[in-house]
Amino acid sequence: MTQAPARPGAARRRHDREIVMLAVPAFGALVAEPLFVMADSAIVGHLGTAQLAGLGIASALLMTAVSVFVFLAYATTAAVARRVGAGDLPSAIRQGMDGIWLALLLGGAVVAVVLPTAPALVDLFGASDTAAPYAITYLRISTLGIPAMLVVLAATGVLRGLQNTRTPLYVAIAGFVANGVLNVALVYGAGFGIAGSAWGTVIAQCGMAAVYLVVVLRGARRHGASLRPDAAGIRASAQAGVPLLVRTLSLRAILMIATAVAARLGDSDIAAHQIILSLWSLLAFALDAIAIAGQAIIGRYLGAGDAQGAREACRRMVEWGVAVGVVLGGLVVLARPVFLPLFTSDATVTDAALPALVLVALSQPICGIVFVLDGVLMGAGDGPYLAWAMLLTLAVFTPVALLVPAFGGGLTALWATMTLMMTVRMLTLWLRTRSGRWIVTGAAR
Repeated sequence: MTQAPARPGAARRRHDREIVMLAVPAFGALVAEPLFVMADSAIVGHLGTAQLAGLGIASALLMTAVSVFVFLAYATTAAVARRVGAGDLPSAIRQGMDGIWLALLLGGAVVAVVLPTAPALVDLFGASDTAAPYAITYLRISTLGIPAMLVVLAATGVLRGLQNTRTPLYVAIAGFVANGVLNVALVYGAGFGIAGSAWGTVIAQCGMAAVYLVVVLRGARRHGASLRPDAAGIRASAQAGVPLLVRTLSLRAILMIATAVAARLGDSDIAAHQIILSLWSLLAFALDAIAIAGQAIIGRYLGAGDAQGAREACRRMVEWGVAVGVVLGGLVVLARPVFLPLFTSDATVTDAALPALVLVALSQPICGIVFVLDGVLMGAGDGPYLAWAMLLTLAVFTPVALLVPAFGGGLTALWATMTLMMTVRMLTLWLRTRSGRWIVTGAAR
């Protein structure tokens, strides 16, 4: 009897340890990814304005192409974690290999499409005559690294499913350092210009993919898992990824609509919007790290048949999401006087951004709940619901956002609609988790 009161606290501490062990390295790996683009920009920027403009256009196209396939990481994490929970490591690694084979197939398809259409894609972005040649050069070379980028996504999902987020952190750090060194050597040392930056990134990405493959292959040999492509397994991985692809495309559509609306509000508003969006994206990395932990932990509990453990872990992660959201919101408020001058000295841009930043700060606890529950349902393999929920959110957000300019609303009104969007997401995800329909135990959903 004396032990009973301590059990809830012990369970919370156990969940806290798991969340921290998985989320902290995941956050480091997430932050390392955009540093690739920042390093390229810093190095290429010294070549000239046209080169930097070309890099910006090509990078936007590349990041869009890669982000569309982020389901390779999410779906693989959930599937592998379930089998880990069920105690079947050979099947877990086999499932991960299916995801990697799918990544190679998709990467090859993207290369086949982008290489011949690079000039047309660059033209769609309205590149100037001076920037377009640099954008085409960078895009064509960097496209060769897309299969490696997608393998990195899938292999990262394998390791996350195996409850290992440290290796992705180490690989991301090593890749960032290698990318920087190669860029400097090829751009300036070898005199290749923007082409050298592209080749440096391709080599770094291929190196990262090779490291991941070595790690996964060692695990496969250790547990006797087959490495051969399995058509049924690859097809199952693709089917699991389709709903998450719909979810991702819907979310990107929301962000694109928001940017298009901001552009209609005027130069000051679109400039302020880009600053706020960059901060919002940075804050999302911290919250996404908890979601990644949720994918791995929930998948493992459900695979082990522990529905109660999954519920308790979900509840504790939501508490983490709210707490981190409150802290991030407070930091945004405190950092406003320092943050904005880093990007602009234009008073009109600052005046437009300040009230919108307050909304961003106030919405962070909501964002925390959204990211966590998103991760929980991904870990449960509840992709179809996530797809429908995001489509509903897109349907609610679009008309409200488009009415902002019509009714004379400014940037603050636009970010109020962004807060509405996150609130709708929170409600749809909360209703699903409260219903318990996401809890399906076993090695496969």
